Amino acid sequence: MSHLDRITINPNQCGGRPCIRGLRIRVKDILDLLAAEVSRETILEDYPYLESEDITAALEFAARQTDHPILKAA
Repeated sequence: MSHLDRITINPNQCGGRPCIRGLRIRVKDILDLLAAEVSRETILEDYPYLESEDITAALEFAARQTDHPILKAA
């Protein structure tokens, strides 16, 4: 089940960067916390307006961004 519907992109919010559910928390903010080894539970405690599915959505969004074809020059 995809959670990508939780990702919003609004050119008038956060410079058009992908955010969570129209909130002013960017996908990158969540990814940075996870990369810094902050646990999912701690993120949810520190940002009570986030839901577990929001973190999953951020990870899913990032995974899809890295899945692109490599074009070789002819």
